[in-house]
Amino acid sequence: MIKAITGTKDILPKEIPNWNNLEGVVRNAMNSFNYKEIRTPIFEETRLFSRGIGESTDIVGKEMYTFIDRSETSITLKPEMTASVVRALLEHSLDKQSQLNKLFYISPMFRQERPQAGRFRQFHQFGAEALGSTSPALDAEMIILAYQIMKQLGLSNFIVKINSLGIPSSRENYKILLKEYLADKINELSDESKKRYETNILRLFDSKNRDDKKIMDHAPLLIEHLDDESLEHFEEVKQMLLSAGVPFEVDPKLVRGLDYYTHTTFELVSRSVGSQSALCGGGRYDLLVKQLGDRDVPGVGFAAGIERILLAMENEKVIPEIAPKIDYYIVRLDKELNRKVFEIATKLRVENSVEFDYTQRSVKAQMREANKIGATKVIMIGGEEFERGTAVVKTMADGTQEEIALEMIK
Repeated sequence: MIKAITGTKDILPKEIPNWNNLEGVVRNAMNSFNYKEIRTPIFEETRLFSRGIGESTDIVGKEMYTFIDRSETSITLKPEMTASVVRALLEHSLDKQSQLNKLFYISPMFRQERPQAGRFRQFHQFGAEALGSTSPALDAEMIILAYQIMKQLGLSNFIVKINSLGIPSSRENYKILLKEYLADKINELSDESKKRYETNILRLFDSKNRDDKKIMDHAPLLIEHLDDESLEHFEEVKQMLLSAGVPFEVDPKLVRGLDYYTHTTFELVSRSVGSQSALCGGGRYDLLVKQLGDRDVPGVGFAAGIERILLAMENEKVIPEIAPKIDYYIVRLDKELNRKVFEIATKLRVENSVEFDYTQRSVKAQMREANKIGATKVIMIGGEEFERGTAVVKTMADGTQEEIALEMIK
């Protein structure tokens, strides 16, 4: 038997209400903050991600689904959304039509990672991007937006972590200090961290290796070496979060390794889903648009993993109970009335949800099915009532029945 590919999963009908509920909360929140939805193709030219995410990252180096199409173009299934949003902004000159573009998305992504709880090779994210302003208010707004969505979904067992990466010149000076600290410890680093020392030194703070962690525990911290401009920006973000009542903790080891990141970086971290605990991550990327195109457009955004959030909701027992519901179930009392039942169902379906029996089951079995699928009312067609030109309508909640003329069913 052919099965779903490892790292992918079917989202079955019984799970869809939970997805719809989550997406509804996201859309309502985005609307409240005036973010407009954008949808981009499922695949892009590979160079968009190699330039946008960075050749030195694990995503580009190890995890992308890349292939050559018939036109000999290297194509990649999108592993993240920010680069695609920026490409669309530049291609359609959205930044020339509006100084500030506030956009959101809900989309599948693809990474060839080792499957874990809450992490799949085809996974889904929602997120937001605000492009066109360097205001710290947008940094704070992103964090507040993500926080409110998690709270509205019923989650409470999570924390907001924030940090500042400062401006590029400040960060470059810090990298020199970090290299000096690590200069006599390189041989003690893991092989992966030795590579990152040369290509992406800030990522050493992300290492899961125990020895690497011990070394990095005593490393100088970027936040201790920020310039006045960066500290002022970060302080403004913190004050806005405090005024909005969003609790947070400053995590000086929360970093992003790529050069286009600036100022604020943040994560919403769950205590309910094990080691893969980041529900959401984001930050400011003022240099990315320039890196991908010919225009200087600052930006800030976040992305959140839907599967991981649903797992956290399940573990915190805040998945809403969404009972199945259908307006009418038509019970056929006599087999020769199949065509009449079909006719009534078709008429009702113009404005209602309607189901009926397709398998010639007994009246008792039909009633069980009506109850199972959550029918609000049952219309019974047949018997003496049908001969009089009427039908019996039963309200399932209280069992009351009324007899109405067939022509009045609509």
